[in-house]
Amino acid sequence: MTKEEIIQIISNKLRLIRTEAGYTQDKMANVIGLSKKTLVQIEKGRAAASWTAVIAVCALFRDNETLTSSVGGEPLEIIETIAREGMDFRKEKTLGGKVWWKEIRKNEGYVLQQNLFSKHYRILDSDDFRVYSSFDEDDSHSRFDEISSNG
Repeated sequence: MTKEEIIQIISNKLRLIRTEAGYTQDKMANVIGLSKKTLVQIEKGRAAASWTAVIAVCALFRDNETLTSSVGGEPLEIIETIAREGMDFRKEKTLGGKVWWKEIRKNEGYVLQQNLFSKHYRILDSDDFRVYSSFDEDDSHSRFDEISSNG
C-alpha cells in the first residue's frame, strides 16, 4: 500500500468514519484540523484528504470499525510502515494477528505475517510485539532470517 492509496481509502471513507463516531461536519473538521468546506469537499469526492489529515484520522479514530475494516487492522501501523519504510522501529504490542493477517513463516518464537488488506509484512516476537514492518517482501524475509536466527 502506498501513501496515495491510504489517502484515497481514508478520503473515500471519511464520511462513514465521521458518522460512526457520531460527529457533525463542524466537529469532525475541528478535530482533524480542516475547514468545514474542505471536509465537505473530501466527503463529496471532490478533493482528497492531506497526508496530515489522514494521520490525524488514523490516530484519533484508530478503533473506528469502518476505519479498521477499510485498512485491515491497526491504521497507525500502516501509517507508520509507510512513513518509515525499510526501518526497524520501537517494539509495539499487537493482538497477534488473529484477524486480517496470514502467517508466512515461524521460527524460534518469531512470526512473519502479511496483512490481507494492505499487503504489508510484519515480524512479531513470542509476546506478540511488533519488531519490524515493511511493504518490501524480500527485505521482510531477510530481516526475519536475521531476527529469528539471533533470537
